[in-house]
Amino acid sequence: MKQYIELYEETREMICEHSCAAMNAVRDAAFDAFRRQGFPTKKVERYKYTDIKELFAPDYGVNINRMPITVNPYDAFRCDVPNLSTSLYFVINDELMASQTAKEQDGVIIGSLCKHSDIVERYYSKIAKSEEDAVTALNTMLAQDGLLVYVPKGIKVERPVQVINILKSPSRTLEYMMVNRRVLIVAEENAEVKLLFCDHSADDSNFLTTQIVEVFVGDGAHVDLYCMEETHAKNTRVSNVYVEQQRDSYFNHNIITLHNGVTRNKTDVDFRGEGAECSLNGCVIADKQQHVDNNTLITHHVPHCTSKELYKYVLDGSAVGAFAGKVLVEEGAQQTESQMTNQNLTATREARMFTQPMLEIYADDVKCAHGSTVGQLNDAAMFYMQQRGIPRDEARMLLQNAFINEVVDNMQLIPLRDRLHYLVEKRFRGQLSKCEGCQLCK
Repeated sequence: MKQYIELYEETREMICEHSCAAMNAVRDAAFDAFRRQGFPTKKVERYKYTDIKELFAPDYGVNINRMPITVNPYDAFRCDVPNLSTSLYFVINDELMASQTAKEQDGVIIGSLCKHSDIVERYYSKIAKSEEDAVTALNTMLAQDGLLVYVPKGIKVERPVQVINILKSPSRTLEYMMVNRRVLIVAEENAEVKLLFCDHSADDSNFLTTQIVEVFVGDGAHVDLYCMEETHAKNTRVSNVYVEQQRDSYFNHNIITLHNGVTRNKTDVDFRGEGAECSLNGCVIADKQQHVDNNTLITHHVPHCTSKELYKYVLDGSAVGAFAGKVLVEEGAQQTESQMTNQNLTATREARMFTQPMLEIYADDVKCAHGSTVGQLNDAAMFYMQQRGIPRDEARMLLQNAFINEVVDNMQLIPLRDRLHYLVEKRFRGQLSKCEGCQLCK
């Protein structure tokens, strides 16, 4: 913790110089909040399965002076999904690629936070509260720019927006690199947008990424957010997604972890208007020493809202998985409907899964249910398939694939769904070590 306090105190002026007034306005308050809280220990309920202090202990380099980073993403990655026509954007570490100008058509804006101060001032850091989370505070005090997706009232964005997040060290001699990424998504009344975020690494440095995403879903608006991680074993990602939904809105969030080192995802959804609905889905495949921790909190502040959660893990080797989900139904939030499901397969005796589904209800007219399972592959099914000539390894792969596909089948972007079926099968076969078409780190 001390190193980050000293970093901010020594470089504050430089951080502010390379940022903008809207982000600088909340920076000092975030620093004060971080200094008061410190990194959470595993005694803190929402962080009990991941040692945050250990993750942030190395001496990471931070590109405070905004040194230019040379990377040609079109040569490095081919993260296209066949038959899915997208508006493609590249974010290099924490900054929209300089050669890409903001899209401004029908009032839709996809661009730099610092170039749209009027919108940023209204929404930035309003639901990602630094005083409630130390990682959010750290990101807020160090982030210098970020990505803005703004869809005005009544506009439907026809083409999905695909954002390729590429991690790249500014120097070959810099072994440890920290990136503080910020995203602001605003869908005003009756607006619609689909977003696909893909995370990749362009070299094998030790990366630590903090990511804070704020999503504002207006009355009757629809937002679909898909987040796919394909990095490497040296990558650590701590991501917090904050969502605020208004009347009759819909939010669909899908997290797909195919390759990683250590990943900690937190998703907080607040229902502020009646008739809102959200769907949270997670698909995790991990092996070796990988660690994936998903933590969710859905708060029903008002009546007549619906939430659904489905998270599935397949853990092999010595991988560690964790899921902690909580649905809070406040007093007066009558006729709430909520379903939370977490199902997990541990393919070896060394793999570990921690699961903690929770309901906290202060209303008496609700339909809420939750459940979790942790098990191994069905021996009877394995025997049955082998008896019919299917080799053991192939039978194992088919059963794992069938188990995880329930989450993939929930995805509403059909070309993405088809592509993920292919990638998931390759992952189980041990053939998927990098994004399809990657020219680096082979």
